[in-house]
Amino acid sequence: MIFEKVVAILADQKDLDPKEITMESSFAELGFDSLDTVVLIMAFEEEFDITLEVSDDIKTIGDVVNLIEKEAQ
Repeated sequence: MIFEKVVAILADQKDLDPKEITMESSFAELGFDSLDTVVLIMAFEEEFDITLEVSDDIKTIGDVVNLIEKEAQ
């Protein structure tokens, strides 16, 4: 469920095909730069009603899904 919402936000931001986004996809592969990532983090925070720490450790979609799962508990 979290993965699907994350994919929907990503696809909407860059007009991507959701089927091409996997847990292993990196933000760079999908065409997101550091500014895009900040905007995405804010969108994730709003969607899931959580606060996320922006970190260099967040490189893949799986990283952000795991972080959201941890914060949403």
